[in-house]
Amino acid sequence: MTTPWGEVALTRFPEDPREALRAWDASDAYLLRHLAAANVPLSGTVVVLGDRWGALVTALAEHRPTQITDSWLGQEATRANLARAGVEAGAVRLLTTRDPAPERIDVLLVRVPKSLALLEDQLLRLAPALHADTVVVGAGMVKEIHTSTLRLFERIIGPTRTSLAEQKARLVFCTPDPSLRRPRNPWPYTYDLPEDVGGMLAGRPVVNHAGVFCADRLDIGTRFFLRHLPDTAGRRRVVDLGCGNGVVGTAVALADPAAEVLFTDESFQAVASAEATYRANGAAGHAEFRVGDGLAGVADGSVDVVLNNPPFHSHQATTDATAWRMFTGARRALRPGGELWVVGNRHLGYHLKLKRLFGACETVAGDRKFVVLKAVRRG
Repeated sequence: MTTPWGEVALTRFPEDPREALRAWDASDAYLLRHLAAANVPLSGTVVVLGDRWGALVTALAEHRPTQITDSWLGQEATRANLARAGVEAGAVRLLTTRDPAPERIDVLLVRVPKSLALLEDQLLRLAPALHADTVVVGAGMVKEIHTSTLRLFERIIGPTRTSLAEQKARLVFCTPDPSLRRPRNPWPYTYDLPEDVGGMLAGRPVVNHAGVFCADRLDIGTRFFLRHLPDTAGRRRVVDLGCGNGVVGTAVALADPAAEVLFTDESFQAVASAEATYRANGAAGHAEFRVGDGLAGVADGSVDVVLNNPPFHSHQATTDATAWRMFTGARRALRPGGELWVVGNRHLGYHLKLKRLFGACETVAGDRKFVVLKAVRRG
């Protein structure tokens, strides 16, 4: 990526030479050009919120910025990109959305996320650190910035306007208003599951931190999956892979207190939600909550059952790369005879990938929109 401070070589994480998606887009480049052209002072505390793969903090590393991200993969990509650029260790402070916010922010750069809820939560957390002279600039592709996005900036920070579009990217300029009365942060959000979910989950609470998929209701894919979960009795270790708010793993823990359940996701917000959901339901078994890249770090042949509702988007891009990585990780981690259960949209054709990996794939249940698939590791 060419920037006013020179060229930087950037990759996503994990690195894959076959990966066609870039680690930056036109909005990252637009924001950096603006900072240079407008002579935005970068000598104070610079905070970059939602930097997806580290493009912004890598380009601005000489100004010792702080990055705040909800993505473990994004944070690992940032580490790799900083190292590739020869940036000294510690020059960029890496925080997650679960860490305490900085006490003072002089420049706030916001890469607008897909989730409006996550933007709301993070702006409310960061707003007390802003002052009247803080420079606030958001960036995103035109399709990512809506009227609701601008209203959110205006409601939480102050008067807001947008730039002209360049290469289908747009900037958001916001002037902090110290006298503004900010709303109460509504996150995390808790709701009770409907009675027709069935089993031990009916009427039970679910806790969602901002940014978790379908945070205000049970998504229809998970609802379908819950009706067709396997009987895990006698299976010692079960993984809720890509756990989101943890409702699937919690269902297992409630039905089978003897099971060891691992909740794992690459989102810090998701894993925090999963733990909160598990605790809110008083599950009494053994549980582990891990942020990371799927089943990386889980020993080969150490798992009995993997339950998975894989995402098919990476930010705005549609891709099956994450699902494929989850499936291959599951095959490695499963014991011989261990089972991978997957729910997905019927049109995604996950059965083809599972047959390639496992040699066979069984359709457990299906309707017009979803299928539940089972693949068994034979050896």
